[in-house]
Amino acid sequence: MYDNRNIVLHELIGLRARVADSRDRSQRGISGVVVDETKNTLVIATKQGERRISKRISTFKFIADKKVFTVHGNEIAFRPYERIEKSMKYYRKRHL
Repeated sequence: MYDNRNIVLHELIGLRARVADSRDRSQRGISGVVVDETKNTLVIATKQGERRISKRISTFKFIADKKVFTVHGNEIAFRPYERIEKSMKYYRKRHL
């Protein structure tokens, strides 16, 4: 079950996502389903095709369990299999 604290520890592939803010203006507002993830990017499948979004310069809104969670890209800028270990400092700072 997702909550505001543990969203940074969970698997993101399969979640609906929207780029809420980004230093790259062309990426703002992109929304769809996360289909792949690397250390530095999320791949979001949109109606126009797949878009690769840089994590570090973006803020995302993820929809899980009918709730919306805002996550800054630097909180998830790790390889998926490293996220549990390295995201713990962000997990502790996030509020419920």
